[in-house]
Amino acid sequence: MTGWRLACERSVPSNYETGNRGMNDTKRAAWTREEFTARLRSMGRRYHIYHPYHLLMNEGKLNRTQIRGWVANRFYYQINIPLKDAALLSNCPDQKVRRRWLQRLIDHDGSQGDEGGIEAWLRLGEAVGMTRSALTSLEHVLPGVRFAVDAYVNFARRAPWQEAVCSSLTELFAPTIHRSRLESWPKHYPWIEADGLQYFRSRLGQAHRDVEHALEITLDHFTTPEQQARALEILQFKLDVLWTMLDAMYMAHVENKRPYANVDSR
Repeated sequence: MTGWRLACERSVPSNYETGNRGMNDTKRAAWTREEFTARLRSMGRRYHIYHPYHLLMNEGKLNRTQIRGWVANRFYYQINIPLKDAALLSNCPDQKVRRRWLQRLIDHDGSQGDEGGIEAWLRLGEAVGMTRSALTSLEHVLPGVRFAVDAYVNFARRAPWQEAVCSSLTELFAPTIHRSRLESWPKHYPWIEADGLQYFRSRLGQAHRDVEHALEITLDHFTTPEQQARALEILQFKLDVLWTMLDAMYMAHVENKRPYANVDSR
């Protein structure tokens, strides 16, 4: 695991390529809180709900192997979220922020009487026909997914804590994706046990609560034109992480081009 971590150590560079006209234009007045919020929300058009893999999923066009591939690879992201949040907390000197942010760790790792998000994801794995050991062994995690997730965790370790907070703002768009799974999966994938969808149900409320806090911090901290442009760069980086994970899954499970398939089959 250490090798992957070291290979992926990186920060989001200034002027990170975003493709958004005007994102790096700092020769302007700072946006108001309302304008800045609108700019952040507008980036939802690049959220991974629009990736071809998710489009196929929501239309009921994935087979069991493809659903299981997504669950197995996404598990690697799930188990790394607490590490990301712990890294953020270790860099944050503000006690009030730490107290509120700590709930995210509890949400994922669980506490007495609350199984937590990681356990809920393991139950999702069982609901789609996978064993816990198949998930926890990480044997099905693709290299591209590892690189993307590790880059995100290492960013949170090395960046100022306010930037790590900003990177979580993809949660602005998360309730939509959870609702779509809850609506489409029972219809398109009746073979998936309903109890396994509890993770998505719980995240509907948690994501709304979490993003309010993250947005509050971002609006308070990123106040100059330069800082606001930086915030958009960071959010684009996180969107890239999520999109790149699905790129790797699409190639492996939809196009059937797993890493090294053409050479290992010789």
